[in-house]
Amino acid sequence: MRSIVATAALAAGLFVSTGCSRRAAPIQTAEAAATAPGVLVFAADSPLLKQIVRAPVRTRDLPTDEVIAPGRIEANPARVSKVVLPVTGRIVSVLAAPGDAVARGQPLLTMQSPDADSAMSAYLSAQASVTQAESGLAKAQADLGRASDLLDHNAVAKKDVLSAESALAQAQAAIDQARATGQQTLRRLTVLGLTPGDFDQQVVVRSPLAGKVLELSVVPGEYRNDTTASVLTVADLATVWVTSQVPESYIRFVQRGEQVEINLVAYPGEVFVGHVARIADTVDPQTRTVKVQAELENGGGRFRPEMYGTIHHVESTAPTVVVPVGAVVENENESVVFVETAPGRFEQRRVTIGRRAGDVVRVVSGVTAGETVAVDGVMLLNGLVKGS
Repeated sequence: MRSIVATAALAAGLFVSTGCSRRAAPIQTAEAAATAPGVLVFAADSPLLKQIVRAPVRTRDLPTDEVIAPGRIEANPARVSKVVLPVTGRIVSVLAAPGDAVARGQPLLTMQSPDADSAMSAYLSAQASVTQAESGLAKAQADLGRASDLLDHNAVAKKDVLSAESALAQAQAAIDQARATGQQTLRRLTVLGLTPGDFDQQVVVRSPLAGKVLELSVVPGEYRNDTTASVLTVADLATVWVTSQVPESYIRFVQRGEQVEINLVAYPGEVFVGHVARIADTVDPQTRTVKVQAELENGGGRFRPEMYGTIHHVESTAPTVVVPVGAVVENENESVVFVETAPGRFEQRRVTIGRRAGDVVRVVSGVTAGETVAVDGVMLLNGLVKGS
């Protein structure tokens, strides 16, 4: 019966080693399995050996003190614009939709407004006032010149000259006021984007910054008389903020400008790097947390407001022994890895593990940096050890 078992094991290319043998051969026989539990030896040409991927045990700088808090992406409040209507009137056309990328100054909507005609009338009236004031100034200057000449020939009294000088000063003040009013009405037309002199022009509302349209609350044909209500929201998403609520007992670990790691539900397994831009000055009395906002570059446009994830605030790091997550097998109440102690020779070893850090897990004890462990095919090894 033993010869049959040995023959089957040789055919599979798998043997169990005891660590001692009558001969100094690297491959042991199956009869020694009872005296060397947890050790597997494969022949060099074993097909099973080709299924096992190995990787070295490494050290990595990992956090020793850290705070992990839920996070939510928001638009940078300094780069968000709530677009309101400059005048009341009827919406003629809407030229952008939510999600559209717009450039600074790009038309967003057009509207017809009686206020636009009123602004044009005020401008033309102001220009007429300037012309009238200029005419009055010219008359006052001529009157003063004539009065001064007559005074030189003793043809008028001194008071007549003084009266002419007063009239000239009033005419000068009138033209200054008319010109100021004209400039004011012209600025009004400029703000509305209207060309001086043309009535029945449509008012074009333009984007105040380059970005994306996040919200739209107006449709063609509506009449809007509230110039304080937002009709569009445009945000520059080149950078976004990740907002987290950090418990007040851990806020001492967070510093403005520090680097943080961000994990998002939308992109599992990826780690993004940001920097703390703002720490709130007050504590929320209901949750006993402090709002912390980190700035994250978003040049590729992958991050969208309201995405959820976690934010890691790291105080310090230290070299830590780690193994790939796939190298660890949980057997009942213990964690084990398979260490390759010689080519084709795997030893099951119990390890004490710590917290996971991305694609690796901390190892407190059981292996040292530089050793080689199986990272793929581990379940095969585990099943063979249990069946031996």
